[in-house]
Amino acid sequence: MRPPYATVTDAAALARPSPALTALVSWPIVRGRLRVAHIFARPGSETCSRAPRALVACTAGLSALLAAGCGAARQDAHEASGTFAVEVVHHSFPAKQSIARPTQLKLQVRNSGSRTLPNVAITLDSLEYASTYKELADDKRPTWAIERGPGPVPHPPVPTQEVSQLGGAQSAYLNTWALGPLAPGRTQTFLWRLMPVKPGHYVVAYTVNAGLAGKAKAQLASGGAPQGRFTVDIASAPAISHVNPNTGKVAPGTYPIGGY
Repeated sequence: MRPPYATVTDAAALARPSPALTALVSWPIVRGRLRVAHIFARPGSETCSRAPRALVACTAGLSALLAAGCGAARQDAHEASGTFAVEVVHHSFPAKQSIARPTQLKLQVRNSGSRTLPNVAITLDSLEYASTYKELADDKRPTWAIERGPGPVPHPPVPTQEVSQLGGAQSAYLNTWALGPLAPGRTQTFLWRLMPVKPGHYVVAYTVNAGLAGKAKAQLASGGAPQGRFTVDIASAPAISHVNPNTGKVAPGTYPIGGY
């Protein structure tokens, strides 16, 4: 057995046939995901002339496998088309806020039509701002940190630290939450628990959707789009408050000098 990259000067050694190569496909697992397949060769019982054909066959099979994984049906293939009547029965977001003081954004949507909404969803623009700081990989920075988004709280099968707290209604769209079908006459509640982190004057707009693919469109009884906006001022410091020892409740202002 000669070492790799050794120079062969023996004519007889050059004349000897090389060991046969059999193409294999390796699928290494990295953190539960399949990495890119590696095609390599090792000595086998087949002849050298068949190795290229085996490699081509393996490559073709791998390509077919990858194509099958990427050739899924359109995401809007099963979404109902048409216009669906909705009503925003409640919308609230405090106009005066301050950093480090938790707040809530709440929207309630009612299906006022006669057909079931395919997937009631709400898009928020915007809970973030574009930073002008140079050399950022992503210039989007939060105005409000999302403590908990709409939807059920996930319950992992094993004890773990939750990384994302966007809620069970989060979708593939970064600013859209969906809570599934909504039957006629029923109301769905969207609730965001937020933490203001950047002071300033902001406008947060919302839009109600009947689906995520665009084929199902939500509409008010008046024919307009179900959308609205909140105007919010975030103070640079939280309002002064204290706890009343008699009631255990938070009271505005400083603690009385003479006590309660």
